[in-house]
Amino acid sequence: ESQRGTSDLKDVFIVSLLINTIWFVLFQISRKDFDGFKKIFHRFLQVKGPSVDWAKINRPPEDSIQPYEKIKAKGLPDNVSASLNKLAVVKLNGGLGTSMGCKGPKSLISVRNENTFLDLTVQQIEHLNKTFNADVPLVLMNSFNTDDDTKKILQKYKHHRVNIHTFNQSRYPRINKESLLPIAKNMAVSGENAEAWYPPGHGDIYASFSNCGLLDKLIAEGKEYIFVSNIDNLGATVDLFILHHLMSQPADRRCEFIMEVTDKTRADVKGGTLIQYDDHLRLLEIAQVPKAHVDEFKSVTKFKIFNTNNLWISLPAIKRLHEKNAMDLEIIVNPKTLDGGLNVIQLETAVGAAIKSFNNAMGVNVPRSRFLPVKTSSDLLLVMSNLYSLDAGSLTMSKRREFPTTPHVKLGSSFTKVQDFLTRFESIPDMLELDHLTVSGDVTFGKNVSLKGTVIIIANHGDRIDIPAGAMLENKIVSGNLRILDH
Repeated sequence: ESQRGTSDLKDVFIVSLLINTIWFVLFQISRKDFDGFKKIFHRFLQVKGPSVDWAKINRPPEDSIQPYEKIKAKGLPDNVSASLNKLAVVKLNGGLGTSMGCKGPKSLISVRNENTFLDLTVQQIEHLNKTFNADVPLVLMNSFNTDDDTKKILQKYKHHRVNIHTFNQSRYPRINKESLLPIAKNMAVSGENAEAWYPPGHGDIYASFSNCGLLDKLIAEGKEYIFVSNIDNLGATVDLFILHHLMSQPADRRCEFIMEVTDKTRADVKGGTLIQYDDHLRLLEIAQVPKAHVDEFKSVTKFKIFNTNNLWISLPAIKRLHEKNAMDLEIIVNPKTLDGGLNVIQLETAVGAAIKSFNNAMGVNVPRSRFLPVKTSSDLLLVMSNLYSLDAGSLTMSKRREFPTTPHVKLGSSFTKVQDFLTRFESIPDMLELDHLTVSGDVTFGKNVSLKGTVIIIANHGDRIDIPAGAMLENKIVSGNLRILDH
């Protein structure tokens, strides 16, 4: 913290030093990327302490967060095709699959019936276009980590009824936490130097989308809104009721930004939430909360909803705000420790943080089914199971499950990598009546296993548990050794 400038003179010195250093490091970087980095770095130096005054936080007015049922009650548009033709779908596709032990873009991991996240996305939009004779394009915001591999795979969709566009988010240098200088030695993003660079969060969408020319292209084609979501959120499909709500409003009172929120559970305590701040609806992220108030932020009683990162945003409004440089997104300081032990920071922004800049912005409290992210192998087990059925790229909860909530699943470290996960299941268990599953240690599952109620399976160090084919475990705790030997 002491490095963050104790005087204006020090700020000027550091910025000047950074600029003189960085030009030699980044002489081939795009000028727009450099300008963006310089701006966010300078703002980082100027900000002292948390970005919010806790005493000024208020609950949003009731009418600023509408229940989904109220939106749905308005029905569908008379001409669904005309409404869809004013929409483009944007998927945030900058992440890698490293946390799940996979190489390359996370969107290329198989999640259901050998379909990847990207496959399911294309199927969803193609189904919309065919059903309503519409032209909804898919736009992928890639990063330098995912762009090449994604573009190669796009060839497989050239005969699908979906126009696919891509653009790259910016590439910024990671900063040494102590010296506040970039750690990049040259422009290369391969080998050891690859760690010196990072994509600066999905809040970069506004600048990158505008700078690449796609924003103007879509507006020229008559598109008015984009639906933005994370590509690993399998619940984030185009909702025709929300689209109709946007399109049915008078032009002078049109909502320029909708954030889908959903009820918080104890599993979502770190998710951003909506607050009223300085007479604006604002996204509050945990990184912006003063340490003394973190527990209060995590409360499911005070802050009852969280951001799903499913966003509906006006294209003309993005253009207006970008041209006026009027989107002041809060900086998220993300500390990292690289493989060699070097402590660095990366300065990021969140796409939802722009909500305060748009006119007539609002939240819609949507069903939990619209938030189905796959971040871990535990999530993967859920979406691969018979809890869900797959239709035209969309996953829906099985009607045979009595409760609409998903089971709580916690798989241990032996299941973290997708390849390890797959080798431990001869087939995915029947989970229709499951409430809770915890698995720890060296555990494997045979074919046609059924899990019901609360099931806890713990193999201690040196032990191994093989759940036999056809086993039915209901409200069971299994521990010790259980080996099924081939003979």
